[in-house]
Amino acid sequence: MLRLVAGRLLLGLLTLWAVSVVVFLATQALPGDAARSVLGREATPERLDALREQLNLYDPLAVQYGKWLVGVLTLDFGVSFANQAPVAEYLAPRIANSLWLMGIAAVVATPVALFLGAYSAVRRDRVVDHATSLATLVMASLPEFVVGICLILLLSTGWLSLFPPVFGGDSGQVWASPGELVLPVLTLAIAVSPPIVRMMRASMIEVLESEYVQQARLKGLPERVVLLRHAAPNAIGPVAQVIALQLAWLAGGVVAVEFLFRFPGVGLALMDAVQGRDVPMVQAVVLLIAAVYILVNLLADIVGLAANPKVRVRSA
Repeated sequence: MLRLVAGRLLLGLLTLWAVSVVVFLATQALPGDAARSVLGREATPERLDALREQLNLYDPLAVQYGKWLVGVLTLDFGVSFANQAPVAEYLAPRIANSLWLMGIAAVVATPVALFLGAYSAVRRDRVVDHATSLATLVMASLPEFVVGICLILLLSTGWLSLFPPVFGGDSGQVWASPGELVLPVLTLAIAVSPPIVRMMRASMIEVLESEYVQQARLKGLPERVVLLRHAAPNAIGPVAQVIALQLAWLAGGVVAVEFLFRFPGVGLALMDAVQGRDVPMVQAVVLLIAAVYILVNLLADIVGLAANPKVRVRSA
């Protein structure tokens, strides 16, 4: 097991290194002059040359990448072109805000999705089951920004106007404005729930048809006891990996949601940095999102290996 985890960890590090190379080359290929985008069009040639020297723009690409990678390993992502502040210092509160948003969405979506999937399996081939399957199929086909726009039209305009369409609270204390968190949290929850619901339904149906569940029913146990003690715990195991993968998706899906609702997180920082050609900020945020995605996928692999002995033996 330790050898498998070490192999997954090494593969994750190699993937993250490959992402760093792609991110660096992609940002270097952007049109325009980084020094001129910082100083403006009225900058003198002397100031432009000095800034290019400071940004190592005269060095070969390999040397520039090496210096940038050393800075990343020491958590020094450089200075933002837009606000002239260290990237790490600027991103720290925004990372906390995004973690708050993703954490609340995960806490809301996971138990609700598990319950809907289990209930749909118990009511298999009935109206509730068909309605749940249709609803999850529709929601799974919609991008998160489309879901967000629909929620804004439904809950923030017209005669309802229950929640504000954009976040306008204190960016340093996002938890102090719970009403303004409802729409972005609901958007993320709707986006991540369908795969969990469908997987839980399939897993629960398989467990309900198993021999040990049939044996528990033959013993005369109440149906509620059979479901809660025998069926549900065994059905959740295969779903754990799907939950982990959906939580990993949150790291990238939060970008469009934060931009749509103007939520002060890393997603909004990335979109603003792209629009303003803030190369150090773009590099840092993309690498951070990739690291979170790889880490959660690694945890999902570990959970899958630990929960499924067949997979563990086959991988060995």
